[in-house]
Amino acid sequence: MKVVISGASGLVGSSLVPFLKGKGFKVLSLVRRVPKNSSEIFWNPRLREIEATRLEGTDYFINLSGENVADSRWTEEKKKKIFESRIQSASLLVEAIQHLKSPPKAVLSASATGYYGNRGGEILHEESEPGKGFLSELAVAWESVFKPLVAIRLRVVTLRFGMVLAREGGVLAKMLPIFKMGGGAVLGSGRQYVSWIHINDLCEAVYHAMTHEAILRGPLNVVAPQTVTQREFAKTLGTVLHRPVFLKVPAWTLKMIMGQMADELILSSQRAEPARLIATDYSFKFPDLRGALTNLLAPPQNKCNPGDGKR
Repeated sequence: MKVVISGASGLVGSSLVPFLKGKGFKVLSLVRRVPKNSSEIFWNPRLREIEATRLEGTDYFINLSGENVADSRWTEEKKKKIFESRIQSASLLVEAIQHLKSPPKAVLSASATGYYGNRGGEILHEESEPGKGFLSELAVAWESVFKPLVAIRLRVVTLRFGMVLAREGGVLAKMLPIFKMGGGAVLGSGRQYVSWIHINDLCEAVYHAMTHEAILRGPLNVVAPQTVTQREFAKTLGTVLHRPVFLKVPAWTLKMIMGQMADELILSSQRAEPARLIATDYSFKFPDLRGALTNLLAPPQNKCNPGDGKR
């Protein structure tokens, strides 16, 4: 089976590529530079360039391409880059897929639970309506790019990722130094819900979506079944690290420092449930937060390999 992945060098892609290779897939990565070897395919979404002939015979496309939403304060220019990076890359991929002589088995594209907006304690499943705000509008527009493929009856799965927990990068890597020094804190009220996923479960869930051809299509919440509040998340991380968490950062302080990004990334509440994963008999390796954090923080560092963890 041949898989083409965009955004392969990011947090998710860097784990998913070796994982799928371990499952026996031939994995090719789309890159924006001169390819270094035969496993790389050149593309430039901004200039609408792609080595289309090398996409022939692909069984699965996985789109993970997009500007990081959390690496700097959201200016209007930054938001424009975030938006364009997703829409340009997704639309080029869709256009290339439409011109293939042989259609793929499925197309899977990243999205996020930010689709639902700030919803307090409301339980959110895949059929829930989108919310309001920049991240929600972004997710709706990103997912809409793939509608032409649905119209020609290709199987499209939209992967709505929660907060990805991985030792090698992402939010957890940024939090660890602070928590280890005893600076862990409850952010805002602490009552906002956090939907999260262990990187190993993420990889397994993507594979699950790829291989369940008859039943999985459309949106898929890629989150753990145990949703926690931000307070519970901070306290659990402190417990696993054997560090106290007694500080509190008020919402107004976060907004003053981070602006709109604080409202939508830190103070926003999404209580998403993995309804469709559970309905299709996916068995989580790390269903609870303490077990997930203990696994990630225990030496040696875990990689996203087939068979890691316990079912």
